[in-house]
Amino acid sequence: MIAPRRALLAAALCWIGFAVIVALVETGHGARLDAAGLTVWRQSGHPGLPRGPAWLLEAARDFTALGGPLLRNLFALAAVAALLFLRERRRAVLFALTVVLAWVVDAALKALVGRARPALVPHLMAAGGNSFPSGHSFNAAVVYIAMALVFAGFSSRAAVRRTVIGAALILTLLVALTRVWLGVHWPSDALGGWLGGAGWAFLAAAVLRPPARAIAEAAG
Repeated sequence: MIAPRRALLAAALCWIGFAVIVALVETGHGARLDAAGLTVWRQSGHPGLPRGPAWLLEAARDFTALGGPLLRNLFALAAVAALLFLRERRRAVLFALTVVLAWVVDAALKALVGRARPALVPHLMAAGGNSFPSGHSFNAAVVYIAMALVFAGFSSRAAVRRTVIGAALILTLLVALTRVWLGVHWPSDALGGWLGGAGWAFLAAAVLRPPARAIAEAAG
């Protein structure tokens, strides 16, 4: 596991960034940047289609599925099962609490902000519900970054831990990018979701450690 002090610092930085984006969304000061970010890679003659070959669009749809409920929850369940198989009950409880509580946080944030999805370009896949924060971005960041934080702790080599956590950060950022690429979220939705989810994963790594230990010991 990452050191609690470092986890809290990372969480604070992420949540500060998240708060800045919320302020921009609520005041409307980020509207121009959102519009520019959503249209910058669209074809000039066909504003509904992103630039690039057809296979890139299909790849974006496949990649964004990693942040969807089915795949991310399958990965989460597999991680819990693996931890229980390794007799790491404390880490399994910590990870499960992180994921489950994140669903509540994401739903509450969506209800509080109540932002509509962008209508500036066509949606290139089905999407419903409120737009901010991006649920794919938020929950993918929670699941994959938290998973990386848990399993990186099995290695004593700092280089391995950094690689695992860095790969999770890049993976989840790409999931966030595909949400904008597909036209179903404003850039601030995706970036805000990623910052919020990453902040939640780091915060949980620091704050939930003692409760997870107590629950695991009681169960054992």
